[in-house]
Amino acid sequence: MRLHRLDITAFGPFGGAQKVDFDDLSAAGLFLLHGPTGAGKTSVLDAVCYALYGSVPGARQGGSLRSDHAAPGTRTEVTLELTVAGRRLELTRQPPWERPKKRGAGTTLDKAQSWLREYDASAGAWKDLSRSHQEIGEEITQLLGMSREQFCQVVLLPQGDFARFLRADAEARGKLLGRLFDTHRFAEVEKRLADRRRAAEAEVRDGDAELLADAHRMQQAAGDAMELPGLTPGEPGLAEAIMGAAAVARSTARERLTIAHCARAAAESAQAAADGALAAVREVARLQRRFAEARERAGRLEERADAHREDRLRMERARKAEAVAPALELREEAEAEHRRAADGEARARALLPDTFADAGAGGLAAAARRAAEELGGLESARRAEQRLAHVIDERAGLDRQERADEDVLHDAENWLGGWEATRAGLQSRIESAQEDATRAEQLAVQREPAQIRLRAARQRDAFARDTDEAQTHVLASRERATEAKAHWLDLKEQRLNGIAAELAANLADGEPCAVCGATEHPAPARKIAGHVDREAEESALAAYQRADERRAEAERRLGLVREALAAATAEAGDAPTAQLAEQTEELERQYEDARRGASGLHPAREELRRAEQEHERRTLAQQEAALRTASRVAHRDTLDREKATLDEELAQARGGADSVSARAAQLERRAALLTETAEAARTAEDTAQRLKDADARLADAAYRAGFDTPRAAAEALLDDAAHRELQRRLDAWQSEEAAVRAVLAEPDTAAAAQQPPADLAGAEQAASAAARRLRETASARDAAANRCVELDRLSARSATAVRRLAPLRAAHDRVARLATLTAGTSADNERRMRLESYVLAARLEQVAAAATARLRRMSSGRYTLVHSDDRAGRGRSGLGLHVVDAWTGRERDTATLSGGETFFASLALALGLADVVTDEAGGVRLDTLFIDEGFGSLDEQTLDEVLDVLDSLRERDRSVGIVSHVPDLRRRIHAQLEVVKGRSGSVVRQRGGE
Repeated sequence: MRLHRLDITAFGPFGGAQKVDFDDLSAAGLFLLHGPTGAGKTSVLDAVCYALYGSVPGARQGGSLRSDHAAPGTRTEVTLELTVAGRRLELTRQPPWERPKKRGAGTTLDKAQSWLREYDASAGAWKDLSRSHQEIGEEITQLLGMSREQFCQVVLLPQGDFARFLRADAEARGKLLGRLFDTHRFAEVEKRLADRRRAAEAEVRDGDAELLADAHRMQQAAGDAMELPGLTPGEPGLAEAIMGAAAVARSTARERLTIAHCARAAAESAQAAADGALAAVREVARLQRRFAEARERAGRLEERADAHREDRLRMERARKAEAVAPALELREEAEAEHRRAADGEARARALLPDTFADAGAGGLAAAARRAAEELGGLESARRAEQRLAHVIDERAGLDRQERADEDVLHDAENWLGGWEATRAGLQSRIESAQEDATRAEQLAVQREPAQIRLRAARQRDAFARDTDEAQTHVLASRERATEAKAHWLDLKEQRLNGIAAELAANLADGEPCAVCGATEHPAPARKIAGHVDREAEESALAAYQRADERRAEAERRLGLVREALAAATAEAGDAPTAQLAEQTEELERQYEDARRGASGLHPAREELRRAEQEHERRTLAQQEAALRTASRVAHRDTLDREKATLDEELAQARGGADSVSARAAQLERRAALLTETAEAARTAEDTAQRLKDADARLADAAYRAGFDTPRAAAEALLDDAAHRELQRRLDAWQSEEAAVRAVLAEPDTAAAAQQPPADLAGAEQAASAAARRLRETASARDAAANRCVELDRLSARSATAVRRLAPLRAAHDRVARLATLTAGTSADNERRMRLESYVLAARLEQVAAAATARLRRMSSGRYTLVHSDDRAGRGRSGLGLHVVDAWTGRERDTATLSGGETFFASLALALGLADVVTDEAGGVRLDTLFIDEGFGSLDEQTLDEVLDVLDSLRERDRSVGIVSHVPDLRRRIHAQLEVVKGRSGSVVRQRGGE
């Protein structure tokens, strides 16, 4: 992969468009990227990463990519031209952009966009490949063969990360190597094996739990004949112990079943004998009770003999009276009908006048005919009365119309009288609103500049306060950084003074001294009180570095605040904020007054339009009312003449009534009452004659039946209920008498009555005791049989479960051995190395070998990086990294290297890692690399050696960009890319290697 060109617009600290020609910089092999702190050196590398992957390195994600110095109308854009896998590509990316709206105020959000083009050498032109974020990302990842994290570690070499890698423990190294070499699949293998082990263990444990549950059920079924083994699910031997205990329980249960069967047979024989004796005693007791009951019933019949004879005589008289019953019924019906007719006649006569009190049926009928004839003569008078009501209503309607028209004429005259004044007032309102609208438009043009100046003045005041605070903070930060540096230098000097004691602490008898090589140590130096060790020095150094970083951050913030203050002052001018606020407020007040006046323009026009429409409507209504008034005069005279004629005709027809209808209603009621009373009188005469005839027939029928009077016959007659009750008593007497005679004549009953009373209670007690003994023995036999069946069933199920669990136990043993081996917890894994750590250890060994080739040159053959798989304390092994010092022949941990040694060791490690990751990614050639910082910790000779190593990369046609603040590098490296910061944003200045 080789970079050719990078175009940056409104990205990071770069407010305008910047261009970087990597072809020109790469011609010299080495080029320097330098500039002051905060200028944007790292942002150049972020732009390369963003163009390729659409995001910046992980530590700087989450912030806005757009430059705060960019103009509102300039969109953020990054374009990168590169060659990868023999293809020349151009990548252009634009992040989401909140730009000003083209019409109106406010902003609108444009989505992120991406373009991928490829240069066609045959056509000599660029051709579009894709505009999809996903497709472009997949294409670049496939061509480079590495993810964004791998690219940032391999191409953008962060020296600080690799220095921490040298000092890190095995777990931290494992995380970094795992991200670079994608060993996630091996970790997944470990996890899958652990999951399978847990799953198999759970299955075996569940199977043993089910087996033990069946054993508890067998123990419950067997009672005290079975003892359970003292084992838990998952322990060896549980199945065999349960099956043995089950066999003993089944044998004991079958012996108890045989004993229960014999006891039940004996109880059945005893119960049969007791039941026979109880049946005989019960039969004798029944016959004795039957004879005693028959004697009691005979005594009760003798006591009721007189009443029975009276009932027989009453039944005979009732049968004779039945011949007189039809005549009695006819007489009662005739009497009831006559009473109803007489009552109806009395009620009808009570409604008539006293003049008809003695009139017969014929006289009443003649009076009804005369009333009907008079009613027929009133029909023409009714029609005249209806016409009169209609004439009166129509005359009243004319009066109402006349009053309404008078009101209309009066309102129209009043309204039209003030029309001219109303129209002039509305015209004046319209002209005033138009003037206010013109004034509002003029004031609107002046508002926005005044508001902008006021906002800038307020920001100017706020930035002035922030500048004072930032200045104070910078002075305090500088003082703290100076104090922290002095403290660190003091501790460093104290440690150097006592370094002999620190070295002597590691001496052992028989082991060579790291300084002189002697194996005898007669007088090793001793630590004095207040000795400063390495940890204290490094802690002071870290405190100084943190204080220096805070100082730099405070200075950067002070610069930003000063730039913002200058920009706000340039926009607001020197006018005080209060004066600008007063001017803006006055302008706003005038503008609001003009707007309120202009808002009345449309309502005034609408009101004028409605007033003109009302003027037309009222003029037309006035004319129509005048025409209706003239046409009503003739119609009113006609109605008055017709009403006088109808009044004269109806006065004769009404007579003494209020109206013709009232007179007709009187005649209708009189005719109906007379007709009804005449009919009631004829009905009363007919029913009186039928009652006289019924009395004669009743007297004749009573005499022929043998009764002296009709009343005696009526008293002897029985109704249906009394007849049935009397017949029931007679039949019951006869039936009871026959039944008593039959029982007393039975031979068995008479013989049983001669015997002593039967002992039924003793026989029942003996039979109950025999039945109870039979139930107890039957229950015992059933319980023993059920116990045998249940034990057989549970034993068979347990045997099946044991056979089913056998292959699960074997599979669990195999998976458990593999899982513990890959997890590093097995006794067979002597170094306790996990599978992922084993793979990473192999990769780390390759990285150490590749890094050593360059480390030897940088250290003049002194240092060599080696991989160690020794265990660290009680931890796991596999990711140890040591350095071999050729001067002493000793192997030590990389954490003991000095600052300069740590730099070129981490640089060699980074270059070696780049080679290994490149090979892992499919051998993609990396022709452009960047190395970030760390050169300031090297002396002049070591710096020359490091630069020689980096310069040797050109042998493979590579170009290396060094990101550094070291001034000496500007003299040694001629190809330079300088980032210069300013108030309007940073710019790049490029100088080739010629």
